[in-house]
Amino acid sequence: MTTIATKYDVIIGLEVHAQLLTQSKMFCRCNADYADSPPNSHVCPVCLGLPGSLPVANRRAVEYTIMTGLALNCRIPEHGKFDRKNYPYPDLMKGYQISQYDQPLCKDGWLLIEGEDGSERRIGVTRVHLEEDTARLLHRDDPTGEGYSLVDVNRSGVPLMEIVSEPDIRSPEEARRYLVKLRQILRYLGVSAGNMEEGNFRVDANISVRPAGQEAYGVKVEVKNMNSFRSVARALEYEARRQVELLESGGRVVQETRGWVEAQGRTVSQRSKEYAHDYRYFPDPDLPPLVTSREWVEEVRSRLPELPDAKRRRFTEQYGLSAYEADLLTETRARADYFEAALAGAGEGEAQRRRAKAAANWILGDFAHLLSEAGLEIEQSRIPPGHLAAMLDLIDRGAISTKIGKTVLEEMFHTGKTPQQIVEEKGLAQISGADELAAVVDEVLAANEKAVADYRSGKAEALKFLVGQVMKATRGRANPQLVNDLLAQKLGAP
Repeated sequence: MTTIATKYDVIIGLEVHAQLLTQSKMFCRCNADYADSPPNSHVCPVCLGLPGSLPVANRRAVEYTIMTGLALNCRIPEHGKFDRKNYPYPDLMKGYQISQYDQPLCKDGWLLIEGEDGSERRIGVTRVHLEEDTARLLHRDDPTGEGYSLVDVNRSGVPLMEIVSEPDIRSPEEARRYLVKLRQILRYLGVSAGNMEEGNFRVDANISVRPAGQEAYGVKVEVKNMNSFRSVARALEYEARRQVELLESGGRVVQETRGWVEAQGRTVSQRSKEYAHDYRYFPDPDLPPLVTSREWVEEVRSRLPELPDAKRRRFTEQYGLSAYEADLLTETRARADYFEAALAGAGEGEAQRRRAKAAANWILGDFAHLLSEAGLEIEQSRIPPGHLAAMLDLIDRGAISTKIGKTVLEEMFHTGKTPQQIVEEKGLAQISGADELAAVVDEVLAANEKAVADYRSGKAEALKFLVGQVMKATRGRANPQLVNDLLAQKLGAP
C-alpha cells in the first residue's frame, strides 16, 4: 500500500451484520439457536412468510441493539420504526425483509482505534439498526452440470444487528483493527458470539480511492464474501490496487458489488450496486412504531459492563501492569474476570500489585500454553480462579518453589484438584530445613569434585551448576536461597 498511499487516498466504510444471542427469533417464537439443526426444523408460519401470519418484535433484541449503540457512543432517538425492504431473492420467502431505514434505533456514534502510525483514530458510526436475517441457500451440482439451490429457512428471522461505519477508515489494516475492536465490544456486552467462521458476524466493505488531496470521494465498490479478518484485509488491499491500476491506465471505476475469492486472492464482479430506492422501503404496516423511553435507555445504560478500553486503563493504573499485559488480559471479558477473581484476598496497594504481576505472568504464560494445547478458553478450564490464587499463596509462603508451581498448575489443569491436595499427595512441599538440605548439599559436593575445584579457583559459574545439582537431587523441592547459602558456607570464598 506504500505506493498507493503516496498518490491516492483509500476510503473505506464497513457494514457489519451481527446475529444477536436471543433465545427466539426476531418476530416469532422459533428457537434462534439453529446451528447443527436439520434443515427447515426451526420454522413457523411467520418466518416462512405464510399469508395471514403477523410478526411481533423481540424486546430482548431491541434492548441488545440499544446496549450496543450506547457502547458505541450513539444517540438513541425516542422514536423508531420497522420498514419493509423489498427485493426478489429466493432467500426471502415473503419477497421483503423487515429492517429499518430512516429511523434506526441508534445513530451518530464513534469507535476509537489505533491508527497505523500509533495515533488514536476516531471512526464514526453512522447507525446501528435491527432487522431479520434471511434464509440460507445451499448450492448443489447435478449430473447435467446445470446445478440447483436448496433453501434452509432455519436462519430466516434470526435477529440481525447492522452496524454501519462512516467512510473514515483509511487502510485495510485500520479496517481489520476496527473489526477486531468492534467484535471485542459485542462479546463483552454478551450480545453476539461474533464468529465470522460460523456466519454470525459478517462484513461488507465499501471502498474507493481518490487522488491524494482531493476532497470529493471516488466511485465506491462494495466487497462481499469475506469470512475472516485476514480475508477482509487481503480483499481490501487487492481492491484498492485494482482501482488504482484502473485509474492509472485511463479507465474508470464502476459502482458495483464484487465478491472476494479467497483461493484466487482477487475480487470478481457480481452485480451492479443497488441504491436505496431499488428496495422500495416503506413502513411495515404490521408492526407498531418503536418508542424508546429515556427511562428505559438509562436502565439499559446502568447494566453496561466495563468496556475493554476502560478496563485496560484501570489494569495499568490499579495493578501496575504494562500496557502489553493489560491488552492481553482484557482481550476477552472471561480472561479479565478470571484475572481479577484470582486477586481476591490479595489486599491493596503494593501487595495487590505484586500479586497482580504474579497472576498475570501465570495466566499469560504457563496457563495460556496449557489452554492452547487443549484448545480451550479460560472459562472452560478446570482451574477456578481460587485454585490459582491458592497456588500463588503457597509460592509466596515458600511452601513450594516456582518450579514446583509449574508441576502443580499442570496437575490442577488435568485433574481439577486443589493445589494443597496435589502438594500433599505428591510430596511436593519445599524443603526449607537447613539440616535436611545440608545432607543433600554434602552429597552433591562429594560427587562433583571438579565443580568444587573450579569454584575455588575463581569460576563463579560452577556455583550455579552445583545449585542445579542440589535442585535435581531434591526434584526441585529445595529452597533455592537456602541452597545458595549452604553452598557458599561450605565452599567458602572462591
